[in-house]
Amino acid sequence: MTSSLSLAGYRVGFVVLGCRTNQYEGDALASELAERGAVLADPSSEDLDGVVLLTCTVTAVADRKVRQELRRLRRRHPRAILVAAGCWAQEADPREARRLGADHLVGNRLKAAIPDLLSRLRAGEEVPFLNRRDVGSCEDWDDLRLSRTCRHTRAFVKVQDGCSHGCRYCIVPRVRGRSVSRPPEDVLEEVRGLVGSGCREVVLTGVHLGLYGRDRGTDLGELVKRLARVEGLVRLRFGSLEPFGLGESLLDVLGETEIFCPHLHLPLQSGDDGVLDRMGRGYTAAAFARLVEAARRRLGEDLHVSTDLLVGFPGEEEVAFRNTLELVETLGLGRLHVFPYSPRAGTPAAAWPRPDPAALRERVQRALGLGRTLLDRFASRFLGREVEVLVERASEVEGDGLCPSFVRVRGRMSAPAGSLGRLVPRSVRDGVLRDRSPEEGDETCPGPEEDVLP
Repeated sequence: MTSSLSLAGYRVGFVVLGCRTNQYEGDALASELAERGAVLADPSSEDLDGVVLLTCTVTAVADRKVRQELRRLRRRHPRAILVAAGCWAQEADPREARRLGADHLVGNRLKAAIPDLLSRLRAGEEVPFLNRRDVGSCEDWDDLRLSRTCRHTRAFVKVQDGCSHGCRYCIVPRVRGRSVSRPPEDVLEEVRGLVGSGCREVVLTGVHLGLYGRDRGTDLGELVKRLARVEGLVRLRFGSLEPFGLGESLLDVLGETEIFCPHLHLPLQSGDDGVLDRMGRGYTAAAFARLVEAARRRLGEDLHVSTDLLVGFPGEEEVAFRNTLELVETLGLGRLHVFPYSPRAGTPAAAWPRPDPAALRERVQRALGLGRTLLDRFASRFLGREVEVLVERASEVEGDGLCPSFVRVRGRMSAPAGSLGRLVPRSVRDGVLRDRSPEEGDETCPGPEEDVLP
C-alpha cells in the first residue's frame, strides 16, 4: 500500500466507531499515514488538515452515532478534509453525507486508497466525492497493513472480511460484501513485524473469522499453526468467532497450540430455538451447548466463553427470553455483550413486529445484570491461584493487564508494561481480579482499555 506520495507535516486525526475490524483498519491507516510523514493528532486538537471517520451501520444506534460524530467533527474542524469511510459510508445517501459535513465518502474494500486520496487532495488534484464499489461482487482484499501496534502489548490483525451467511436481521453481508481472506504470507509478515516492534499478543479479527481461507484452499487452523511458529509471539487470540465457524478440527489445533489463549467469543444471540430459527442462525440451543462443552473438553475448564445476546428480536416472547437467560447461566458463560434489536432496512426482519419498547428495555437490563454476575462468577475460579498477566499499564504501585482467559487483573506487580507478571488475586469486583480484599480498597493505576474483542 505504501506510495511515494508524501504527506510530510500533514496533521490528521482518526475516529473509529464500531467493531475491532474497524479498529484494525483505523490503526493500519494511521500507520501508513505516519510512514508517509503525516503527524497523527488527537481528533479533539486544533488545526487538523484532515480527519478520517471509520463508520459503523450495524444498528440504528450506530447510524445515529455516525451522524452525531460527523456534525461534531465538522464543527470542530471547519477547514479540515473530513473523510467518512466504511460501512455507513458504503450505503449513505451522498446528499445527507454532504449536509452532515463529509467532504468524501469511501466505501468498503477501498479504504487502503485513503492515504493516496489525502495526498492527491493536498497536491490540489480533483478527487470524486463518492468512492464506492459493488462489494457484493468484489473478491479483492483491501490491502491495509499495520507496521506498528498502537497498544504496545497486543495488536489486532485483520485476516478476513465479509460474510456469506445471511442472518435475517443483519446488513453486514450487504455493506461488507462476500467473504474474502487475506493471503497467509501477508498475515505472517505483518505479525513478524509487530512482534519485532515489541508486540507480545496478537488478536485475529474478521467479520466472519471462521470462513478464513475457504477462498484460498486453506483454513483458520492452518493459519494458527503457522502463527504459532512465529518467534517471540507469546499469546494468540481470536476476536469474535461464529458458532458455525468452530469445528472439531479447529478445536484440535487450538488445543495443541500452547500460545492460544483459553478464550472464545461465540455469539449466541438467543437461547430459544424458535427465535434462532427466525433469525436464520443455523443452529439450535442444544447444538450451541454441545459446542461449548466440546470446546471446554479440548481447551480446559478455564476456557472463558463470552457471547453476544440480541434482545427483543421479533417474536421473542417472555418465555423465549427466559430460555436465553437460563441457557447462558447453565453453560457458565462469562462476559455477555447485550444488544437491543434494531431493525435494518432491507433485511427480512425489518418488517416484523417488535416487542414493546418498555419490555425491551427491561429485558436488556436483566440480561446486563446477569452478565455482571456471570463474569464475576467465572473470574472467581482464579481466586487464590497465581495467574499470568500481560501487563498493559503500570504505575509505581500496581499493574493492570489481562490473564490468558481474558479476565482483567489489577494489583501489585513489579513487571513493567509489555512484560509478563504474576499475581495471586484475592477478590473480584465488576469482572476485575484484584490482589486486595474489597475492604483494603484500590491503589491508583491508569484505567484499562475496553475489554471487548469482537
